[in-house]
Amino acid sequence: MQLEDILSLDGIKLLSSSSSKKRLFHDLGEMASATLGLSSSAVIEALTERENLGPTGVGGGVALPHARLEGLDRVRGLFLRLDKPLDFESVDRQPVDLVFALLAPENAGVQHLKALAIVSRTLRDPGTCAKLRANDDPSTLHTILTESNASQAA
Repeated sequence: MQLEDILSLDGIKLLSSSSSKKRLFHDLGEMASATLGLSSSAVIEALTERENLGPTGVGGGVALPHARLEGLDRVRGLFLRLDKPLDFESVDRQPVDLVFALLAPENAGVQHLKALAIVSRTLRDPGTCAKLRANDDPSTLHTILTESNASQAA
C-alpha cells in the first residue's frame, strides 16, 4: 500500500482557519461528501466518536483522525493544511496544522492499520512536514506526500 493509493489530489485542501476540532470535522465531512460520495454527517459522527476515545493529535503539529465507515470499498485519505494551528489535545500539547484523516471500510482490518502506519511514518519526518508547511498548492502537497512515502517504501 502506498499513499498515492489512499490520497487523491481532490482530497487535499488548505484551510485559512478552523475554529475548533468540531468545525474541522465538519470540514472533513464536507470534503468526504464532495470527493468520496460519503454522507457528511456519517463522517463527522464517526470521526467524533473515534476522537472521544482519545485525541488523535500525534505531536509535531500533526493529527491523524480516523474512522471506519459503511460505503467505502477501500481506505481513503483526506489531507488538510491549516494556516492557523488548532488545539487538538496532542500528546506534546502543540497545536496542529497538518491533518491527515483516514476513512476505512468497516471491515478493513489490517488495511486500516497499514494505512495508519504509512501516514504516521510519512508525517513523522520533520523534513516532509517542513515542505508541507512551506507550500500552498494542493498539487505540490500531493507530490510531497506521495514522493516522501514512495522513497520510504524503497
